[in-house]
Amino acid sequence: MRTTRQWLEELGLLQYADVFERNRISLEIARDLTDADLRELGVEALGHRKLLLKAVAGLEAAASMVPAQSALAPSQEIERRQLTVLFCDLVGSTALSARLDPEELRKLMAAYRLACEPIIQRYGGNVAQYLGDGLMAYFGWPIAHEDAAQRAVRAALELIHAVKQVPTTPPLQARIGIGTGPVVVGHGSGDDSELAVGETPNLAARLQALAAPDEVVITPFTRHLAGGAFEYCDLGEHVIKGIIGSLRVWKVERLSQAEGRFEAAHALSLSPLVGREHEMGLLLDRWSRAKEGEGQVVLLSGEPGIGKSRVGQALLERISTEPHYRLRYQCSPYYTNSAFHPIAEQLQRAAKIRDDDPPDTKLAKLEALLST
Repeated sequence: MRTTRQWLEELGLLQYADVFERNRISLEIARDLTDADLRELGVEALGHRKLLLKAVAGLEAAASMVPAQSALAPSQEIERRQLTVLFCDLVGSTALSARLDPEELRKLMAAYRLACEPIIQRYGGNVAQYLGDGLMAYFGWPIAHEDAAQRAVRAALELIHAVKQVPTTPPLQARIGIGTGPVVVGHGSGDDSELAVGETPNLAARLQALAAPDEVVITPFTRHLAGGAFEYCDLGEHVIKGIIGSLRVWKVERLSQAEGRFEAAHALSLSPLVGREHEMGLLLDRWSRAKEGEGQVVLLSGEPGIGKSRVGQALLERISTEPHYRLRYQCSPYYTNSAFHPIAEQLQRAAKIRDDDPPDTKLAKLEALLST
């Protein structure tokens, strides 16, 4: 099912995704938007409002063309694919239900879901099912991402923080389990038609039960796919109900201090650089000219996966013994609405600021960096 964020991204208006999500504007509701509604949402540019209204008309037309019986007609889009499944569950929900009036509990659960869903959607996930005070999300279906496991873990770390911000006393806590593996999933009829079938969802649920409050626990395969993007703690071997044999599981501590996606993906080792003599010769020539005072700019471009980052890494290795100062700014698909994210990330890395540092500590580290 297409989300509002995906719809806005197709229109080139992703900058409005957050405000649409905060106001709970689903695609179904979007069909009723008027020019006045768009102004109220903060869409000031006339061209953007015209484009949105035209797209809204297209949604309405598409909805009217769907046969009434299609909602009941099972689809043949059943497929086998690799999926990363996230299970998130509240801690102490039984005590909550005993302490709160049912209406208050219902409002609290709604606030909890409202805090979680936008985070999962921002990382390309899909909330597959709400299970009382828990939720199950898929990363890798219906839209596939090569970094689905990393997206799921990033979302999990943010969910732990977001759940704490839900206004209640004492603060809510969550435990999260994540597993990756083959499933069978697809569209069909019935409420459970889009639920993945296989060992992976069950494993993620078991890991969630194994996690302590405010912990994210993952399988070895998920850790392998997430690479060096995070710091982990080995929780050792565990016997998991329904799983043959024991399984080594890992707790995700935090985002790693890797400088970029390349370092995170190749944290353990790098293969030798082969067949790039021409490119390396060109880069070293430009480096020599720069040292002589001739400013140089090199653009290295190409299709994903052909080794651009590896060539850059090889250059750094070649000049490692020479005096130089390097600044690295890297865009991220997770922060497309934050124009200054590369600068903020570079400053955070240079100041050795951790996400879990208290505000006073972050400020002190930033001041120490800037004082030099």
